[in-house]
Amino acid sequence: MSLDPAKRGWMSDAPNYIEPIALGYEVRISVLGRVVKSNIPDFAVGDIAMTMGAWEQYTTVPGATLNKLDEGLGIPLSLFLGVLGPTGVTAYFGLLDVAQPQPGETVLVSAAAGAVGSVVGQIAKMQGCRVVGMAGTDDKCQWLTGELGFDAAINYKTCGDYEAAIRETCPDGVDVYFDNVGGEILDAALACLNQHARVAVCGWISTYNDSELPALTNLWQLVAQSVTIRGFVVLDFLDRFPEAIAQLAEWVMAGKIKYREEIVDGLDNVLPTFLRLFEGSNSGKLVLRIPE
Repeated sequence: MSLDPAKRGWMSDAPNYIEPIALGYEVRISVLGRVVKSNIPDFAVGDIAMTMGAWEQYTTVPGATLNKLDEGLGIPLSLFLGVLGPTGVTAYFGLLDVAQPQPGETVLVSAAAGAVGSVVGQIAKMQGCRVVGMAGTDDKCQWLTGELGFDAAINYKTCGDYEAAIRETCPDGVDVYFDNVGGEILDAALACLNQHARVAVCGWISTYNDSELPALTNLWQLVAQSVTIRGFVVLDFLDRFPEAIAQLAEWVMAGKIKYREEIVDGLDNVLPTFLRLFEGSNSGKLVLRIPE
């Protein structure tokens, strides 16, 4: 089961890109599993498939919603929930199509040690950009600048002043801001944007549990610097998923994209594991596994 912050937004009556999860109904989630019973010829017992399932041990779905996966590829299947799945594809299209970075530009990424942000930064480096990531622990920051090749990292929990920290690590300003968090960090980033900068809004995790949203005092910079800001969801690019997955797989197998994933066992652990996403205690992709 893929555990993603966006699902928190589905647990609300607020308008969203997907129908809200009603009280009393199962929590929808991306799942990867083995077929144990089939009424259609396209899928046999034992096949591995991916679909939209739920927080449950067994899921029944129409065959048309399943994507069959090949166990013989030599790729850990869990990666199809992460770097080769929705989070990796989100990073791919969000950066390359929405933000459109150019060589030599500075790219700032919030939640940079997460499943999406970590891939965004590595792709940006391959585009010839200077990349700065924001994360919540020194260990995560060291992972960004060490193994992943980011040029600098900001520990947002200890830096004190977000805007000052961004200006210090981005002395030439920010050309692309990939936003996973919203709130005060977004406001600080807006104050540091260069002319014609692009902001790709992917998530709003800092405020998912807040009843009131913080005021964004620097929105005027969108006008002052002729900035383009665009929100998106990965479903916007559904017809191009094969393109992204093929490229991501090539980069992963070539060692150009590195990743972290944490797999937690047992359905009883789903809620406390999900809540870790909002505490910032996870690093990379968070997956729940139900042993066969």
